[in-house]
Amino acid sequence: MKYRTLGRTGMKVSPYCLGAMMFGAMGNPDHDESVRIIHTALDAGINFVDTADMYSRGESEEIVGKALQGRRDDVVLATKAFNPMGDDPNMRGSSRRWLVRAVEDSLRRLQTDHIDLYQVHRPDPDTDVEETLSALSDLVHSGKVRAIGSSTFPASEIVEAQWVAERRGLERFRTEQPPYSILDRGIERDILPTIERHGMGALVWSPLSGGMLTGRYRRGQDPDTHRAQYGFAHMRDERRLDAVEQLIPLAEKAGLPLTHLAMAFVLAHPGVTSAIIGPRTMAQLDDVLAGAEVSLDDEVLDRIDEIVAPGTDASPLPHAYGTPPLAEPRLRRRPGTERSAA
Repeated sequence: MKYRTLGRTGMKVSPYCLGAMMFGAMGNPDHDESVRIIHTALDAGINFVDTADMYSRGESEEIVGKALQGRRDDVVLATKAFNPMGDDPNMRGSSRRWLVRAVEDSLRRLQTDHIDLYQVHRPDPDTDVEETLSALSDLVHSGKVRAIGSSTFPASEIVEAQWVAERRGLERFRTEQPPYSILDRGIERDILPTIERHGMGALVWSPLSGGMLTGRYRRGQDPDTHRAQYGFAHMRDERRLDAVEQLIPLAEKAGLPLTHLAMAFVLAHPGVTSAIIGPRTMAQLDDVLAGAEVSLDDEVLDRIDEIVAPGTDASPLPHAYGTPPLAEPRLRRRPGTERSAA
């Protein structure tokens, strides 16, 4: 396994990052099997593990904590906070009040005294970014966190956070975690250039587009998969299915499984540090690992560009962050007496 530098943190990480979302009740509830999957990934050279407090309400972090006993020092460990962890309205978001508690909860579940990369899972329109960066800076200075990052932030908010950190002398986001795949290329237009411009590392999620780039989702077929039961509308989107039907023969012509084509495409972008893989079973992990040495030539990449144009999404990804709509009329309408030009 080759290693890449995570932004300008100096930390070296594997191009595959093991995502732990599928470990626990929402994916694989068998703790022992999940631990074996993690150990297999580590034995293959993966040294980067990403989870979040919300994954199975903390169960994923607990499983990762079990798996890393005796191996913690060999792993760059990342987790996230923001999403609700209880009914209390203050048990969520990116306020100082919540982040200070959330990091302690994550440390306990992960059975460690520090987190290498602590990320804000989504933008928080209710909290000033200066408040968030101030709290995260204190966590870094206390030694509980080594570096901080954002996840699924718009380019404008990435830039704002960098500017606030510089102006106020605070720790800055060192990484961003956006969605990226052959079917979801919108971040090539502004997110990835912004990340590169600010020297940030990028660990991208859903490089297989939620499983659509495994070949198991085909036009006219009802997929019998774990994710299909959640009814994600985008997985039945005709534009995505059209692209998949064109990608399958391209992969076959290149002598590759579609999975390997998809992973190699993501890792070919100069702004991508690591691609997060989220196996639920050992077979899924083995499939991805088998393609670790795949490199795509320009001819194949050019053909992918023809199927899904650079900087575009085959269709919107509903679970990615979108700027909130201006639902309140006062935010988009002048008072009635001020609307005319004369």
